[in-house]
Amino acid sequence: MMQFMLLFSRQGKLRLQKWYEAHPDKLKKKITRELISTILARKPKMSSFLEWRDLKIVYKRYASLYFCCAIEQQDNELLTLEVIHRYVELLDKYFGSVCELDIIFNFEKAYFMLDELMVGGEVCETSKKNVLKAIAAQDLLQEVSYGDTPYEM
Repeated sequence: MMQFMLLFSRQGKLRLQKWYEAHPDKLKKKITRELISTILARKPKMSSFLEWRDLKIVYKRYASLYFCCAIEQQDNELLTLEVIHRYVELLDKYFGSVCELDIIFNFEKAYFMLDELMVGGEVCETSKKNVLKAIAAQDLLQEVSYGDTPYEM
């Protein structure tokens, strides 16, 4: 089971975080700081897997963003890399070659996509088509909700 997923930039700025296990905010910040600095200090040719505390960390860099997941010891690292890649494919398909700014300005879409792909740290939908359909339906619902009704002050 995945414990959490972090997306951060090459400069160490956290762009998205999803926690599947409850932790106090102070501990989340400490974990995030520690992991970001550890991963950014690693050389590009080094393995994308590392042992950290009692977890395994799996990360992958796409353009200027790092996608980092913490999994339990018995979980498969390659499967986790595949989940990261599937998430990036979904983001690419939706945004058309996703970049850091897409995540910053459309973080709610990025979270929604992740929630469609995973529930409780486990993959629940493997079909990109089904995830993108759910996002299109959500976009349509949002458009209908906000598009036709003028805001009253």
